[in-house]
Amino acid sequence: MIMKIRLSSIILFATAATLLAGCASSRKLEMRKAVNTATEKQTETTTAAVKTLSYVQKVSDNAVYAQNITGSISLRIKAGDKNISVPGSIHMRRDRVIRLQAFIPLLGSEVGRIEFTPEYVLVIDRLHKQYYKEDYSRLDFLRDNGLNFYSLQQLFWNQLLVPGKSKISNNDLKKFAVDLSSAVSVPLTLTEGNMTYQWTTNGQSGQIMAAKVTYKSKAHGTSSLNWTYEDFKNVGVKKFPAHQTFSFTTNATGKKQDATLEFEIDKISTNSNWEDRTTVSPKYKKVATESILDKLIMAQ
Repeated sequence: MIMKIRLSSIILFATAATLLAGCASSRKLEMRKAVNTATEKQTETTTAAVKTLSYVQKVSDNAVYAQNITGSISLRIKAGDKNISVPGSIHMRRDRVIRLQAFIPLLGSEVGRIEFTPEYVLVIDRLHKQYYKEDYSRLDFLRDNGLNFYSLQQLFWNQLLVPGKSKISNNDLKKFAVDLSSAVSVPLTLTEGNMTYQWTTNGQSGQIMAAKVTYKSKAHGTSSLNWTYEDFKNVGVKKFPAHQTFSFTTNATGKKQDATLEFEIDKISTNSNWEDRTTVSPKYKKVATESILDKLIMAQ
């Protein structure tokens, strides 16, 4: 009897041990699966982050190395019911100036110029001997849209931008969101406060084909700036868009305003033999920007 009881106990103990061992093995298997799943997800996340950062770097690396971009241009301006085309020129020196000049057709005399520097915006009307010169805080459209010289420079130079910065650091590259679902056209997005910046890039080369800046404000409504780039030319080992079009729509002044400026560089030069600051003659009268821009358009 005792032997039977002991045998039964041994069998019961062995069965229980087997069951416990099976449960332990099952728990270990489940834990391994959970760890593997977490590792796979982390790997996928890391891989996606690496791909995103790599693509942003690729786009950023397309920037031309030249310090100067100059050339004769065909300039077209649309504002309200005005649509004018005139010859002109462009002079850009990195971190110093962006200058657009308009000339009288056939005669070649300068009728006006717009000059952006890090410190101020200068508009000159040669015909009426008038000018406008103020810092960016006094120019409504740029101020209300959070744009300064460096933002404009990077748009003119076909580059990514981070508001308030003259150059993009490696840490800044992580701020851009990238949608890699399409291999043809890849959008990059950066949002800061009320501003949203979006670039459309060529999925193969990473070249920026278009840029859009949108500003939303309860006080000033919505404003947008659209920039397109075409006809890329070799400038050293990089490419620069000889044909650029930018248009803006704004309600910041209380009524809807829109305008489009388009220019095409005839032959891109990197010539550095020119002055990057304009000296205004004391004979010129300082006026409001709205007045001088209206006169410049009416004069064409």
